[in-house]
Amino acid sequence: MDPNFTTPAAPPPADLERLQSLNTIGTISYVLHLIVAVGAVIPGGQFGPVLLIAALILDLVKRDDAEGTWHASHFRWRIRTVLIAGLLYLVTSPLWLLFLIPGWIAWTAISIWFLYRIVMGFMAMNKGQEIGA
Repeated sequence: MDPNFTTPAAPPPADLERLQSLNTIGTISYVLHLIVAVGAVIPGGQFGPVLLIAALILDLVKRDDAEGTWHASHFRWRIRTVLIAGLLYLVTSPLWLLFLIPGWIAWTAISIWFLYRIVMGFMAMNKGQEIGA
């Protein structure tokens, strides 16, 4: 064993409790997003908008609790993902009125992008890593 090797110090109990709480909130939010994302790719999930709004509200209310921790990047990631996807769905919604197939293609692409972002974020959070942009 390397004589210069030291084990990292454990975080204080209050910080550990805070991180565990943020991890629980993040897991709940990611699971709600994941249900919505899978429902968007596999049609028939009528509950999607309600769960998405619940997850967004949870993230907006709790994001200040995560400031100064690696969890803050996940709150930003989830909020941005929902806002960007919502904007893309809104912008492409006229395609459904004009042409069925282009609307379906656009919304499928957005849904796959949404699912990708949620899975990547969830995996990074489970590894205890920050998530970028």
